[in-house]
Amino acid sequence: MLPKWFNDWNSKNPTDIYGPAVLVGAVGAAVFVAAMLVSFGQPFATDSLQTGPRGTGMSVPEFKADLATPDPDRDEVFENPPYIPEEGEELAGDIYENVQVLGDLTDANFNRLMAAMTTWVAPDQGCAYCHGEGGLETYGEDNLYTKIVARRMIQMTQAINEGWDGHVNANKQVGVTCFTCHRGQNVPSDIWFKITPVVQAMDGWGAVQNRATLRSQYTSLPADALETYLLDYGIIGVHNLDSRVAESPSDPDVPTWQDAERTFALMNYVSNSLGVNCVFCHNSRAFYDGAQVTPQWGTESLGIGMVQEINNDYLVPLKDEYPPERLGPIHADAPKAACKTCHKGYQQPLQGLNVIRDWPELATTGAPVYPEPEAEAEEAEASE
Repeated sequence: MLPKWFNDWNSKNPTDIYGPAVLVGAVGAAVFVAAMLVSFGQPFATDSLQTGPRGTGMSVPEFKADLATPDPDRDEVFENPPYIPEEGEELAGDIYENVQVLGDLTDANFNRLMAAMTTWVAPDQGCAYCHGEGGLETYGEDNLYTKIVARRMIQMTQAINEGWDGHVNANKQVGVTCFTCHRGQNVPSDIWFKITPVVQAMDGWGAVQNRATLRSQYTSLPADALETYLLDYGIIGVHNLDSRVAESPSDPDVPTWQDAERTFALMNYVSNSLGVNCVFCHNSRAFYDGAQVTPQWGTESLGIGMVQEINNDYLVPLKDEYPPERLGPIHADAPKAACKTCHKGYQQPLQGLNVIRDWPELATTGAPVYPEPEAEAEEAEASE
């Protein structure tokens, strides 16, 4: 409470004290924030990856705070160098029953890989996840679907490393293992199932759009882009850029505006999966011109072809092996892969960590190629 004389004087001599106070407070706050930024650094500073000529907007900005934060799953990748086979060692295919893949490994390397797969895919359940609760004498049986699926996934991993080197190892040797997708989970995150139609009251084109779904990246764009382009070998393309062309939308080889929207849905998905924007692959002055794209465009194109093969040759054919709870909730379809299943929001899975170095058994569909003992010793010395 102020004294009465002050209130009387103030009422007779009004003065605006709030405006100056607000101004002084704002200036003081700005000075304080500037001082903190100088002292501790800009928390939202960005760094840009230039993907084309300057002045064209072809840069991919990333928050430096994000760049400094490694993928937490990197810490779960462990070193486990292979045992260099000695001449005359007995092979797993001769020791154990029903070894349909990896039979040409030595006993030590076979069990080394089996232990690693358990850690990568079923760390809580252990060997029983694929082999059941019986003793070692039952391990040759194919009673559980998990073992049948795991066998096919080994073949898929080998095929990826061997046949898709241009995508997987575009910049350096990286490779893939079971951990690339599974990350210690029985079922990898970011798999997908068919969800269309999303509008039950309509048929055709109207039934696959105008619903914000995870598959459409929470937009009203078509929700069947992954199904069309990563499973059904749809041709990615947009409508003709010229007007009054002699084309008919009824021609299946003519891209329509529907195809353009579906393409945009896929591109949104790819951007979010890799944590990049459009100019990571495209030239901003001519998105449509394949002659002006960046090198990453070719890498991504190979990735799309790789995912198509993964889904059609390996994942979808396993549908009858899965129990009902592992199938899609709407169409009871098999789980499928896409870009984010491996990338998890990074330009390279596990930020480009070389995960295949210790696992030559997964690098080829043929007999593994192990490093010579002398080369292995030299590599060890170089890393120290």
